[in-house]
Amino acid sequence: MSAADDGRSLGQLVAAATAEMSALVHDEIALAKAEIRQDVKRGAIGGGAGIAAGVLLLFSLPVLSFAAAYGIHNLGLGLAWSFLIVGGAFIVLALILVLAAVVKFKKIKPPEKSIASAKQTAAVLSNVKPHPRAARADSDGQVLVKPNGSTVRAADEHVTRSSV
Repeated sequence: MSAADDGRSLGQLVAAATAEMSALVHDEIALAKAEIRQDVKRGAIGGGAGIAAGVLLLFSLPVLSFAAAYGIHNLGLGLAWSFLIVGGAFIVLALILVLAAVVKFKKIKPPEKSIASAKQTAAVLSNVKPHPRAARADSDGQVLVKPNGSTVRAADEHVTRSSV
């Protein structure tokens, strides 16, 4: 269907194509945001587990270490061995939390749908070749392109733009 059949001018068609291209870009950005939002949530959970491990080591280690070490010492083991056992237990607990954080971080994937869509759009756009301009407008903008492709100034042809 040509522009004349549709009743739209070339300018309207270009404006519509520009609007559709803009909408396509906005849709791809929205898709990327949605995919990244999911990965950010997973990353936040993994980060939270890592932070929890750090906080656990930072605040509970001194207090609970003394309590546990003295408790083990009351069972008959030497005080030094009691502190070593407690310290080792906290290290094992921290390693478990770090492993949980690593598992969560490994589930983060790149936004595959957005990447595929962008590659597809780039492939389509790379196949589109711009048409060379047949003529340029003179200083007052009066250039006509005839149906056979030749160009003339409107003043030389004594025609108006609407009659072409």
